[in-house]
Amino acid sequence: MIQFALNHMTVAKLSFRDLVSLSASLGCVGIEVRNDLPQPLFDGMDPAEAGAQVRAAGLRLLAVAEVKRFNDWSANKAAEALALMQIAKAAGAEAVSLIPRNDNLGMGNGERQAALRVALKALKPMLEDHDLVGMVEPLGFEDCALRYKSEAVEGIEAVGGKGRFRLVHDTFHHTLAHGGPLFPDHTGIVHVSGVVDQAVSLSEMRDGHRVLVTPGDRLGNVDQITALHAAGWTGPVSFEAFSPEVHALTHPEAALRASMDHVQRAVS
Repeated sequence: MIQFALNHMTVAKLSFRDLVSLSASLGCVGIEVRNDLPQPLFDGMDPAEAGAQVRAAGLRLLAVAEVKRFNDWSANKAAEALALMQIAKAAGAEAVSLIPRNDNLGMGNGERQAALRVALKALKPMLEDHDLVGMVEPLGFEDCALRYKSEAVEGIEAVGGKGRFRLVHDTFHHTLAHGGPLFPDHTGIVHVSGVVDQAVSLSEMRDGHRVLVTPGDRLGNVDQITALHAAGWTGPVSFEAFSPEVHALTHPEAALRASMDHVQRAVS
């Protein structure tokens, strides 16, 4: 059985309490929360209390997102990362999410890799101090300074960070980056979403196109999950849909359950 999880972005209009309730009702193993939604993280609740609610519902707090532009390292970025780790630790989270810069800067060959290693080297002892994992998510967009998982893995291994850092395998971004190796031994979590718009080209796909996974999916979610399972990976598969169409659903539980059932059947 697939271990499903729910990223708060998929149900961005729900409160934290409703996210927890919905995830438990769907039989999820855990949730991911975010600091980039209109409402405060945990709806302003004390992180320790929020974490207790997650565990009381039989769920794991898989990750707290996100440190933005983490590979554009500075003293301010270090302070931002530390603050998020302190929140994650207080809430009993397993990881913090690390999102690379996506502004078409720092793109030079050699420059990208060096900046990544600087950030990873600085983040590693901070993560160790808080007993957290850093979830590194390459973005498949052409203007991202960490587009390929292979570069992420090279950087992680260069700083001796395997295990302390793990990859987010995002099916959308993997497709936009034209695939490549899966690195199951480095993968911590899989993010799934679907694109069903037949008119948009691969290079034009953006977060707003990301809906739930259905039989009309163009991203090959089922094939990617199947390949990861065949390689021995068995971690959480978390729904991360950005489309306003999904956010506007009045009954997200039914739509999510249908998508989960589709993925489970197809991967089985």
